[in-house]
Amino acid sequence: MSELLDELLADAGERMQKSVEATRNEFSTVRTGRASPHLLDRIDVDYYGANTPLRQLANISASEARLLTVTPYDKSSIKAIEKSIMESDIGLTPSNDGSVIRLTIPELTEERRKELVRVVHGIAEEGRVAIRNVRRDIMHDLRELKKEGEVGEDEERRAESELQKLTDKHTGEIDSFLSGKEEEILEV
Repeated sequence: MSELLDELLADAGERMQKSVEATRNEFSTVRTGRASPHLLDRIDVDYYGANTPLRQLANISASEARLLTVTPYDKSSIKAIEKSIMESDIGLTPSNDGSVIRLTIPELTEERRKELVRVVHGIAEEGRVAIRNVRRDIMHDLRELKKEGEVGEDEERRAESELQKLTDKHTGEIDSFLSGKEEEILEV
């Protein structure tokens, strides 16, 4: 295969891998039964008119197996942080003592587990869509190259099949992360 096609496929592989990593990071923000500081990664706080990630405004730690503590760097932001946590989809009720916000992680009910599985499936689908978008972009580039006469039909077909293998490999990775996360959520 030509160097140009190799570059295109390498680029596709790289972009697909980034989509897989992003999806895996999203999975870590979904609550299972244990306290993890990553649960709060997706929360943004309205801090003086700017949407700011919670991680930049507070120290988040899992002090016990079922307790997260959020210690704001700026004590005046505690109300805004509490409000953002309440409005998020994590389903936790914050309690604060004026300087620290505590989030007790309750046992997951069967209903909440099923809801979280749906959330995780949605995240996985977003990851798969991102990978398919990369495939679509590269297929478009391949067709352009063929149209311009820079690659032959055989080379284009070979590259398309390689691209499909890459796509299948990366969607398979997402699916395996999904099944692992699903198992973790449904584990009682």
